[in-house]
Amino acid sequence: MAREFKRTDRVGDQIQRDLARLIQREIKDPRLGMITISHVKVSKDLGYADVYLTVMPLGGQDEAEATKTSLSVLNKAAGFLRTELSRGIKLRIMPQLRFHFDESVERGRRLHSLIESAYRQENANHESADASDNEE
Repeated sequence: MAREFKRTDRVGDQIQRDLARLIQREIKDPRLGMITISHVKVSKDLGYADVYLTVMPLGGQDEAEATKTSLSVLNKAAGFLRTELSRGIKLRIMPQLRFHFDESVERGRRLHSLIESAYRQENANHESADASDNEE
């Protein structure tokens, strides 16, 4: 019987939990927006961990600027975060952290708005067809 989860998946989940806590409590950079870590993908050899995140801008920043700034801050703090992670997770090799913006959330929003507009248009067409049938 095959295992339910691969080791890299379990390590990625643990890194996601611990990293979210570390970013919230240890990184005090005012340029950092509100960050949500959506997924961590660990390479098979545990050499790298790709961390996918979304950013909610703080203050008067627009989303693109907040994302770019937050990614820059996190990539500069990657060594510190890796060291802190290694204290809590007992691995022979702690993966190097690479931060990326998670575009799947934005893609989901765009698809949702397209579906909503198609649904509204279909309802409008259906109502206009019903109104023309009632006039006859």
